[in-house]
Amino acid sequence: MSSKVRVVSSNGAVRASWGPDVVVFGQVARDLVLLVEEVPGAAESAGVYQRRELLGGKGANQAVALAQLGMRPALAGVVGGDDIGARLLVQARHDRVDVSAAIRRPGVRTALIVDIVDGSGQRRYLEDIPDETLLTEADVAAARHLLLPGRWVSVPLEQPPGAVLAAVTGARHAGCRVVLDGVPAEDHRAGLLAMTDVLRAGARDTGLLAGSAVSTPADAAKLAADLLRQGPSLVALAVGGLGNLIAWADDSMFLPLPDTQVMDTTGAGDAFVAGLITALAQGGDPGRAGRVAAAAAAATVGHLGRRPALTPRRIEEQLARLAG
Repeated sequence: MSSKVRVVSSNGAVRASWGPDVVVFGQVARDLVLLVEEVPGAAESAGVYQRRELLGGKGANQAVALAQLGMRPALAGVVGGDDIGARLLVQARHDRVDVSAAIRRPGVRTALIVDIVDGSGQRRYLEDIPDETLLTEADVAAARHLLLPGRWVSVPLEQPPGAVLAAVTGARHAGCRVVLDGVPAEDHRAGLLAMTDVLRAGARDTGLLAGSAVSTPADAAKLAADLLRQGPSLVALAVGGLGNLIAWADDSMFLPLPDTQVMDTTGAGDAFVAGLITALAQGGDPGRAGRVAAAAAAATVGHLGRRPALTPRRIEEQLARLAG
């Protein structure tokens, strides 16, 4: 990808650069989504009445969502040396994602995530994620040419702690804006938060950060205030079944979940992060960024599978519901 982007350095100077404006360090996997009426028991079988095979993994999902929202993302992740890995990278290119920093690991099978959804919307996951498909510090170093001042860097925290620390440290030293998605490892938490601009946590991760369940907006606001003191300038926390709290230095806001049809929530978090980054990168204030993020998440839960399917029309529809 060779789009020309406008990069603002830390001293305010503007210079042109070629390449992406967001770099995602994250997982790449083949997603197999199966919709069944009822999950069979032992020695039983069930028919599959909808099946989708997709480019997936948290990193790839965020990158695709960013591209759909008009950003120019690059994806630094790992696939195997098999045909599946090659096909996933071809799909990513078709999705307008720069995969020049993606790693093909010879002799390794590409990660597979099977998502089984029954007629009531309950999900079960089967994951085959070889250790070799996780990022290493050397993989991160190989992508350092993408880390230029003013670019955004998203780091989903399902990667090994060493690779996460390398990505965040490299991004910070290069003058990038850093977004963490998840719970930083305990051993590196203080250092990572100090280098982070935006922290996003889903409902489960919010509870892990707090040390107990976070069940009300007030609980989330208390946790967010503590996290803001540790480094981030913006914190977005999900409160399970209720909505999302967006907090920054001067204020906070709680966005209830909109009244929208829900088929599959698995891709909502990745769409949320993509919406948050897009709005902030385009100069939106924290409140606007939170609303765009919530709209992107709501626009994703109405279809089967984690792969985002974001369009300006869908975002505007959801923003109207949030305003209502």
